[in-house]
Amino acid sequence: MPKTVLITGAAGFLGSHLCDKFIKEGYRVLGMDNLITGDIRNIEHLFKNKDFEFYNHDITKYIYVPGKLDYILHFASPASPIDYLKIPIQTLKVGSIGTHHCLGLAKEKKARILIASTSEVYGDPLVHPQSEEYYGNVSTIGPRGVYDEAKRFQESLTMAYHRFHGLETRIARIFNTYGPRMRLNDGRVIPAFIGQALRGENLTVFGDGSQTRSFCYVDDQIEGLYRLLLSDYSDPVNIGNPEEITIKDFAEEILHLTEKKQEIIYKPLPQDDPLKRQPDITKAKEILGWEPQVSREEGMKATYNYFKSLPKKDLNKKEHKDFSKHIRR
Repeated sequence: MPKTVLITGAAGFLGSHLCDKFIKEGYRVLGMDNLITGDIRNIEHLFKNKDFEFYNHDITKYIYVPGKLDYILHFASPASPIDYLKIPIQTLKVGSIGTHHCLGLAKEKKARILIASTSEVYGDPLVHPQSEEYYGNVSTIGPRGVYDEAKRFQESLTMAYHRFHGLETRIARIFNTYGPRMRLNDGRVIPAFIGQALRGENLTVFGDGSQTRSFCYVDDQIEGLYRLLLSDYSDPVNIGNPEEITIKDFAEEILHLTEKKQEIIYKPLPQDDPLKRQPDITKAKEILGWEPQVSREEGMKATYNYFKSLPKKDLNKKEHKDFSKHIRR
């Protein structure tokens, strides 16, 4: 009898890749998503698989799942600046109420739960690179605070369940991740740059471009998350690629990759946008035996080819197919 895993945010970028990973590893997978930011097309290839089932459900409402659950991976949340600035209350609710429901379900089912936290808990860091021991520099009332504080609260609630109820919990602090199934219009730097290149627009860099990011390819990220779930470590672990690059240099890499002739233009830096972002992955190496394997050159080629393959007419428009027969409401 295969083990059963519930993945919230299953139709999202990381959630859909996690569904693929667990199906490949022989699990029975229950995907759950309210489809506010997720795209059902990311998982439609799984509907014919007998070991996959989809629930169209908002986890800020009570979660009911029949039968045994071995694992829960909580990945439901808006995860881009455009999303969590457009739907700030929902972002806070899914990180708080939604997490509470997931932890309650894990307690009821005696399941191990992995929570998707984020490098955003470090805010605009005063320590570089960022290790798990750094407490962060977050503006609670800034426009990004709805996401940052939801994730920080999520971590606190998770550890409270771990300590008070003895729940088996895992916390992944996820750094910038990229790859196929990202939304082209989600506001993050990689889809923004590639989208501008595909549309023949100049690439927009905010600030002077000296701010840095560290990009992890999705296959590496999923492997790290999988190993963390199956580990015996309950404190937060950074999962990301420590190879740091400035946004200006990255924009130039995109122009070289796409062989486009556009220019780089500069606009004011958004409020509370972090100036540095680089994970210290010492714990991931020592505890999980994990570190990234995919080079940025290799990963960016695969990502660019994915975006190029999207329909030319309105690349972001979702298809209106009837998936109701596959959906458990």
